[in-house]
Amino acid sequence: MSTIQALILGIIQGLTEYLPVSSSGHLEIAQHLFGLEGADNLTFDITVHVATVLSTLVVLWKEVAWLFSGLFTTTGWRYSEWNDEKHYVAKIIVSMIPVFVVGMFFKDYVEQFFGSGLLIVGVCLLVTAALLAFSYFAKPRQKEKISYLDSFVIGIAQAIAVLPGLSRSGSTIATGILLGNKKESVAQFSFLMVIVPILGEAFLSLLKIVKGEFVSSIPATSLVVGFLAAFISGCVACKVMLKIVKNGKLIWFSVYCVLVGAFAIAYSYM
Repeated sequence: MSTIQALILGIIQGLTEYLPVSSSGHLEIAQHLFGLEGADNLTFDITVHVATVLSTLVVLWKEVAWLFSGLFTTTGWRYSEWNDEKHYVAKIIVSMIPVFVVGMFFKDYVEQFFGSGLLIVGVCLLVTAALLAFSYFAKPRQKEKISYLDSFVIGIAQAIAVLPGLSRSGSTIATGILLGNKKESVAQFSFLMVIVPILGEAFLSLLKIVKGEFVSSIPATSLVVGFLAAFISGCVACKVMLKIVKNGKLIWFSVYCVLVGAFAIAYSYM
């Protein structure tokens, strides 16, 4: 992987992680067009995903600081004594249960879909388009707070969205809206709930590298360039996406996913 390729892929990851168009799907398409195949792609994918997680912490630092300050206040730890911050953190933990189950018991099965061609990516992009369209035309109840049950259902959407082409942000935000939650609240929750799973995956991959179980042939310069490109573009995309969700213009991303999904399916048969 050249430095230029890493730069382009990093920008693609940073922009599409927050825009509801599937970062994994776009990376699969771009890597396929570049002729980049093999396990090294997974190393690069994890690197740029960590970069976008850090961009989340930068853009939403006030919300993260609010959660930490409230989590360690002097209020009691009994459920009846919890403040809003403790409830919010607990809901994030609940949302991580489905993706934890998938990671523990179905990780090897899911990884088979990556690098297996663009047909699956195209189909999943069409599914993403359908979800975005449904959420756009839905008439939500505009609930004030995301419930624990909603958190778990949104977590299921996140777990399913590990498939390439199925947008994680698109799936979780659309699911939250369909459950009757406010768009801006769901978007913030969606961006925060992914932090721990991605960092956990990166930590496990780092352990494999330290133990010598996996050695990447990607030059360090390419990884650094990809990381920086994903981080900077991720900061921009995160801010833009929060505004877009608030204004309710997700339907245009649905149209975009249809076009890219159709291209991926057509290309897979060429």
